[in-house]
Amino acid sequence: MELSIVSPIYRGEKMLDELVRRIIDSVKDITDDYEIVLVNDCSPDNSWEKIVQLCNENKKVKGVNLSRNFGQHYAITAGLSKTSGNWVVVMDCDLQDRPEEIPNLYAKTREGFDSVFAQRVERQDTFMKRLSSAAFYFVFSFLTDSKQDKSVANFGIYNRKVVNAILSMGDSIRYFPIMAQWVGFRKGYLPVQHAERQVGSSSYSFFKLIRLASDNMIGFSDKPLRLMLTFGFYVVIGSLLVALYYFVKWCLGLIVVDGFTTMVISLWLIAGILTMMLGITGLYIGKIFDRVKGRPVFIIGETVNFSEK
Repeated sequence: MELSIVSPIYRGEKMLDELVRRIIDSVKDITDDYEIVLVNDCSPDNSWEKIVQLCNENKKVKGVNLSRNFGQHYAITAGLSKTSGNWVVVMDCDLQDRPEEIPNLYAKTREGFDSVFAQRVERQDTFMKRLSSAAFYFVFSFLTDSKQDKSVANFGIYNRKVVNAILSMGDSIRYFPIMAQWVGFRKGYLPVQHAERQVGSSSYSFFKLIRLASDNMIGFSDKPLRLMLTFGFYVVIGSLLVALYYFVKWCLGLIVVDGFTTMVISLWLIAGILTMMLGITGLYIGKIFDRVKGRPVFIIGETVNFSEK
């Protein structure tokens, strides 16, 4: 199969008809050998029923229903695991990622790129959405020590070897854009038009974006633990300087209450040392903990139009 299109679905019931129609219209000039994989992330509306209907009308449309709500990036991973295409397009279902850009992304791969990321030229979002998104990228960039391009999200096209590399990653925390960047290979970028959202609103609130940033910080960086270690080090240095200060005062006979300063200095020194030790230990425990749980990152409840292997 030449092309697979994966879209995670959440509260997408009213957009699915147009989404599928526009995808079909966009890819028909590329190839007839394609599939559209719609992944229902346990949406509270009738998205799954609509997906089943679309699957019955067109065998190129395939449905994946997750057993519960795992989250957008876990739904993307589930969709990727069911694809067969040499090239895989990942796009959101809200139609802000325009299906009409798929031929342009595919054409860009002819230049030798293994991944082509769509760069949103001008985001068509509300002020609060742009503000919360900017806060997310700022926090995420700081906590992961990496520069994140806020114009790049999930939308893009990826070679089968890129998809297989992403699927091979055992990370329990999934964030598709950074995983697609991390696996490497030859990457290209294509400016695309970003459409306005026609129906509903984003499920990512300000606080959900901050939580997403913190979750991914844990999954992709040990910087918080290193900050803890650094903090403990400076506490120790500060305690020693304070100890030196009070030692000089004691030598000059300027300390009135004997024992009080010694106790305070000792407490701060011990606290600093313990913080350093916790930071060092945490660096190891954090890495081990991610690996030993061994739980699946998604569970598929049922599928439609997939042949049994």
